[in-house]
Amino acid sequence: MTTGGARLSMMAQLTFLAMMGCSAALLAGFFGALHPAFDSFSHFRMHLSVLTALLALVLLAGSYRLQAVAVLLFAIACLATTMSALPRLSTQQAVAKPADRIVYSLLQMNLRFNNPTPKKVLSLIGRTNPDVITLDEVSSMWATELGYIASAYPYRILCDYPNGVFGVALLSRRPFAAGTAPRCEPRGAMATAMIDFNGVPVNVAAIHLSWPWPMEQYWQIGELSESLAALGETAIMAGDCNAVPWSAAVRRVARLSGMTLMPSAGPTWIHRTLPDFLRRYAGLPIDQVFSKGGVTILSSARLEDTGSDHLPVLVEFTLRPNSNTPEDEHKSALAQNVSAAEPRG
Repeated sequence: MTTGGARLSMMAQLTFLAMMGCSAALLAGFFGALHPAFDSFSHFRMHLSVLTALLALVLLAGSYRLQAVAVLLFAIACLATTMSALPRLSTQQAVAKPADRIVYSLLQMNLRFNNPTPKKVLSLIGRTNPDVITLDEVSSMWATELGYIASAYPYRILCDYPNGVFGVALLSRRPFAAGTAPRCEPRGAMATAMIDFNGVPVNVAAIHLSWPWPMEQYWQIGELSESLAALGETAIMAGDCNAVPWSAAVRRVARLSGMTLMPSAGPTWIHRTLPDFLRRYAGLPIDQVFSKGGVTILSSARLEDTGSDHLPVLVEFTLRPNSNTPEDEHKSALAQNVSAAEPRG
């Protein structure tokens, strides 16, 4: 064998090994319910699927073609499992807002504890004017900045995390239900309040989970299990879950809370050193919204960059006047995801 032939053979072997390694990581992600270490692989299922497929395509013309075909089909099947949780790529028409119900809005934001442009955040809040805001990474800096909008959002609770960096907050223009008080759940990872939406009481929660295994996400969800189960019959919860919609972690949160996960607005996070446009298409969809009972979610959209490594998510929803009567969970999930209508920064 010539030197060139030996080099090509070595490259093919290395490509084959890389393909099989990615395939093993993909497969492991489907067993996240068995151990959180497996679930860590699931968060990168989209990226691993694309990478595995590309490696398989390279090998189609060589001696590993049969293995490459099998792995290519496997990668495509893995990618397909993520599609139902993400907005469609085709243009969608917005659902007409019901004439007989008030449309409310919720703004979910991971502020980033050391955001260098806090005024962008306050400006976005002023322009979108949401009824309620769920916030993550609320540091001491943000306690000061959020004071500037106290008159617009007088009903609030800020929960400190032990390190003073990763707390959560819940702000509302609408009052807390009479006879109730907001509360912070264990270690400031979750804030809950019963909010009065024109006579309809709704449990609203802000949640911020830690990173996946080997960090403490799995144990933290267990620590919050009683708080999640205690949410009322009609509730909406949003936050940075540090977990993708198809992960065992997010399914566990939905199961413990008895809530339906809203189809994702799309990728919201990427490392802050990478550009915003890349985050929208190659980031991780880890900012989640859950609902149950009388909440009907109409739309969701990612908004412009505000200096965080997360994109804000704006959700519109309605409430049934009598929210004590359970509604089919599919009706309380996302009625339409208006990703085509996203504002451009």
